[in-house]
Amino acid sequence: MRADRLLTRPFLLCSAANFLQALAFNFYLHVPGFLHELGAGEVEIGALSATTAVAAIAVRPPLGRAMDRHGRRTLIWLAGAANTAVCLLYLTVHSLGPWAYVVRVLHGLAEATLFTVLFTIAADWVPASRRTEGLALYGATGMLPISLGGVLGDAILERASYAALFEASAVAAGASLLCSLPLEEHPRAAIAARDGRGEFLVVLAQRDLAPLWFLGAVFGVVLTGVFVFVKRFAMETHVASVGAFFSAYTGAAIAVRLFGGRLPDRIGVKRVLFPALATLSAGLAFLGLAAGAREVLAAGVLCGVGHGFTYPILSSLAVTRAREADRGTAIAILTALPDLGALLGAPSLGWVIEERGFAAMFAGAAGLFAVGSVAFALWDRRAVGSAHALG
Repeated sequence: MRADRLLTRPFLLCSAANFLQALAFNFYLHVPGFLHELGAGEVEIGALSATTAVAAIAVRPPLGRAMDRHGRRTLIWLAGAANTAVCLLYLTVHSLGPWAYVVRVLHGLAEATLFTVLFTIAADWVPASRRTEGLALYGATGMLPISLGGVLGDAILERASYAALFEASAVAAGASLLCSLPLEEHPRAAIAARDGRGEFLVVLAQRDLAPLWFLGAVFGVVLTGVFVFVKRFAMETHVASVGAFFSAYTGAAIAVRLFGGRLPDRIGVKRVLFPALATLSAGLAFLGLAAGAREVLAAGVLCGVGHGFTYPILSSLAVTRAREADRGTAIAILTALPDLGALLGAPSLGWVIEERGFAAMFAGAAGLFAVGSVAFALWDRRAVGSAHALG
């Protein structure tokens, strides 16, 4: 087997499991509509999203240590089973009482564990020489379900109730579990686990990783405006469907990963990252100005292109800069950042919508991301220079 072979059996199994668990998760793009039917306003919808995020963030420190010290396989099986069960628990939610929050917490714990461990196994099997390309391809298996979750969710809800949506998500989650059962531990991961590293705070504070954590958190905040509130935006404005927007978004993201996945490894990740950040900012701004279906779809394409390059590059940089014995912890932090973004962004962006409207929210998210991108560029240049000097 060539050292730079990308499409290995474990990588393909991991990608299939990720596709199915992401499909299960992205059916919940329609959950804001479900919560609205139960009587929730925008702030409470944001609060319920933040509840899930709190659980997902809280599980990351022990999860990172467990992966780095004890391996990945058992966690995959436990998380897959838990994720299937919690999808079925949504069938028991009939009001906005405490039980709704309990289910959202359990979903955050299960999904965070499954997503993080699958990501880590994929990173273990990707050769270093093709890291950005490999993580981009793996990430595409999680992007396509965003579109499918929107489109299939629209189709299910046209013909049936939210209960049918939750049942479909449980079927997808169960299929993901079946794909994960034959997954193998990479030999490097087993060796690294015996080194006894994986200290969460040490990795969190590592000089050349800290700017990546900052950018990932800002990225998570602004994308919360898209993934949490586009459903309500579509319901209120009637300018485009959820499925149409996310089809444009994910189609663009997948296209750049399939046809441009090798570009960062060839010309340098920073040369691709900064234009991608600008494109995502432009897409958010354009969404705030959209007055018709074409504008919404164009905004989806711009956001998708920016996302399609940004997250694989952030992932590749994090895996490259982290010590191999700390890889699970580094990926646990990286994958927690969208949840941190939801925790910070969902209630605050929901408040902006209630006070100023959807246009103001999307415009504010675009401005925040532009400022955060500039701050990252300045910080990362200093941090990498200092790390090289100390090294």
